[in-house]
Amino acid sequence: MAWDAIRKPDETRRASNLPDYDAARRRFSWAEARRMLDGLPDGRGLNIAHEAVDRHAAGPRGGKVALRWLGRAGTQRDYTYADLSRLTSRFAGALARLGVQPGDVVASLCARIPELYVAALGTMKRGAVFSPLFSAFGPEPIHTRLEKAQARVLVTTAPLYRRKVSEIRARLPQLEHVLVVPGDAADVPAGTHNLHHLLDAADDRFVIPATAAESLALLHFTSGTTGQPKGAMHVHEAVVAHHVTTRTALDLRPDDRFWCTADPGWVTGTSYGIIGPLTVGATGIVDEADFDAERWYRILQQERVTVWYTAPTAIRMLMKAGVDLARRFPAPDLRFLASVGEPLNPEAVAWGVEAFGLPFHDNWWQTETGGIMIANFASMDVRPGSMGRPLPGVEIAVVRRTGDDTVDVVTGPDEVGELAIVPGWPSMFRGYLHDEARYRRSFAGGYYLTGDLIRVDGDGYCWFVGRDNDVIKSSGHLIGPFEVESALMEHPAVAEAAVIGKPDPMAYETVKAFVALKPGHDASEALRLELIGFARTRLGAAVAPKDIDFLPGLPKTRSGKIMRRLLKARELGLPEGDLSTLEPEPAAVGTPLPGGAS
Repeated sequence: MAWDAIRKPDETRRASNLPDYDAARRRFSWAEARRMLDGLPDGRGLNIAHEAVDRHAAGPRGGKVALRWLGRAGTQRDYTYADLSRLTSRFAGALARLGVQPGDVVASLCARIPELYVAALGTMKRGAVFSPLFSAFGPEPIHTRLEKAQARVLVTTAPLYRRKVSEIRARLPQLEHVLVVPGDAADVPAGTHNLHHLLDAADDRFVIPATAAESLALLHFTSGTTGQPKGAMHVHEAVVAHHVTTRTALDLRPDDRFWCTADPGWVTGTSYGIIGPLTVGATGIVDEADFDAERWYRILQQERVTVWYTAPTAIRMLMKAGVDLARRFPAPDLRFLASVGEPLNPEAVAWGVEAFGLPFHDNWWQTETGGIMIANFASMDVRPGSMGRPLPGVEIAVVRRTGDDTVDVVTGPDEVGELAIVPGWPSMFRGYLHDEARYRRSFAGGYYLTGDLIRVDGDGYCWFVGRDNDVIKSSGHLIGPFEVESALMEHPAVAEAAVIGKPDPMAYETVKAFVALKPGHDASEALRLELIGFARTRLGAAVAPKDIDFLPGLPKTRSGKIMRRLLKARELGLPEGDLSTLEPEPAAVGTPLPGGAS
């Protein structure tokens, strides 16, 4: 199927935060973006918590709702910017009284509860380093990350502590304090602190210590295909990128009601679930509950959400529920939809128009980049299947590695190569924790090498091809998995698809697909042959899969990325590598929803 560009009306372009993309790129400078923020009083540096909370609390936005929390059971709590300022000051003061120093690591193991947001911002207000963990992790992945981070403090809930932390606590001698969010006054395990009591005993005022822009603020763990998780280190200067990309890529404004569905254990849940929208001065919606299509539609409608940032996994689950359900809950306040986590299939972009009257806007970034690098902007036509164009201030190239430290730049349009970025943007990671050699290997020829293969068309739109180890080489063709998966997902029976390259003595590799079906469709040999023929019609015999297996669900990370390398390892009988971020298989409605970008 040919997917035409979705044209934006002139009034939409003019009303956006980035009405003229080309002019913005010419004029942009990171120094000017830095001047959009206040900095600490008396020139004492730059601190993320001050930019996200305190500068608003001290001004006319102090009484404005910063976070609206929607509890699983129907409760609602509003936190103004002034409320957040007081609570985060109390948390920072409590850390100081426990002996936590600037640079110490404070980890969190929480679902979407208000205390998580207080802990994240309060940690950075103290000058300590915040490191979020997935609440769905088992004990061993938690142990690995806490040990590697040498975390002194863990913030969690009483049930999570009992189920996942108590059994590994003895193996974490550096973990001095566990701060527990209790279910009730008596629900505090032995050897832990009641977080609410610590906050009640603390002062509303806390003077943020002088904070250098290059001081470490965030530690995000991301899994590689092999070996231990990597701890990507980010500094307080990252807030400059969080702020400007929230305004430009997500088109967010102070009067917006913003909903980021990302799991708080994932980098998106921090960069754009907490920091970015607060620096803008918007109101963030936080939903504690697990995914439920009808609940989500009610939230969009009743909370009058204007900007919505979600993940392809979530969009596919909504698509599976049907467009009629979406139409039962009209959400006329919605004006911008965005997606991140893995490439968004053209079908999903178009479905947004069918369900909401608006296209989903894909964007691209990584844990290592710390913020959005490439996006489909509100003012630009959307080309379904494209990642969009680089943000102002972000310079990219398409390269091919020629050695450990050298690359060749690909200059022609639509040539496939590795996405490379010129270093220097504020949210660029500053290293991998305890692994300088691995960090150095991420750079060559003056570029940060992302490991993602793309092509750039003649108009500067970027198109994802695959990871550098995912691309399939068959009979002289380079085949991108995403292209094949997108074609399969156009079939009415297919909910999700993933493809790998399977070794072949003649063609080097052939394409094999794994498919999860929508409800009402049963796996059969007839359907398998039908899907192969369907793909051949759209892609040609050289590109279409030669074989298809049916699975109840595809293996995914908790950030929503399909783990093709795990499918390949299982197919070929190879070691499966790090599985700590694997979503339980098969995925089922009612489990916590993956949040969204690696």
